[in-house]
Amino acid sequence: MIVIERRNKIREILMKKRSVKVTELVHEFQVSEETIRRDLIQLEKDGLVQKNYGGAILMEDLHKTQDIILPVELRELQYFKEKDAIGKRAAQLIQEGQIIILDAGSTTWCMARHLHEINNLTVITNALNVIEECSVNQSASIFMLGGELRRNSKSMIGPQTQSEIQKYNADYVFLGTSGISIRQGFTSSDLYEAQIKQAMVSAGQKIVLMADHSKLQKTGLVSFCNFEEVDYLITSDLADQHILEEIESFGVEVIIASTLIAK
Repeated sequence: MIVIERRNKIREILMKKRSVKVTELVHEFQVSEETIRRDLIQLEKDGLVQKNYGGAILMEDLHKTQDIILPVELRELQYFKEKDAIGKRAAQLIQEGQIIILDAGSTTWCMARHLHEINNLTVITNALNVIEECSVNQSASIFMLGGELRRNSKSMIGPQTQSEIQKYNADYVFLGTSGISIRQGFTSSDLYEAQIKQAMVSAGQKIVLMADHSKLQKTGLVSFCNFEEVDYLITSDLADQHILEEIESFGVEVIIASTLIAK
């Protein structure tokens, strides 16, 4: 197992257990204690864990930084069970042989984890972590959009990215969002990422927004699409039902993912 793959597996263990022990990881991956300690040191540098004697724990107080644009690795850990349920439900919309566009974000990464078994899928994305996850599917054709690397989100942005998106015509576009406001629609906390999302909306036959419950009634810096442009909103059973009913009144089909059955 290569280094990056092992570290990704350690991240998944941390998402589920919130803490790890060096001895457990040595047994799990059949490597030396020194190798695992190097992995944990790197994850600590990435801001994902805090090392302690004999292991590491997830960084605490993530929820206190909701208004800060966190590195994508930290956003993957926030509400992971809920986002994974949403991603799994989104993947169920896709049929064999379809063309999809996925933008950058923690929820689209969760969705990518559930695309491994869909045959002859074509995936277009600007997200490095989505590319890595989708590459597990040996039958998938994967297209990486070029542009300037945004390290915080591990995504490509800029005029080149926008121009390349215009070449494609996708069956579905799947987008994350920083916030959903009845007045402002779907918003992003980053102007440049919002521009990419706008271009992706123009390239899809069906537009799907994915959002955990914390995004409702929250407004980001800039709007990237309104309710009339969206076909589906996939959220979870933790979302406020009254707000969802308002969103449905705009013609958006709301799909609820159950957090009770998420694995």
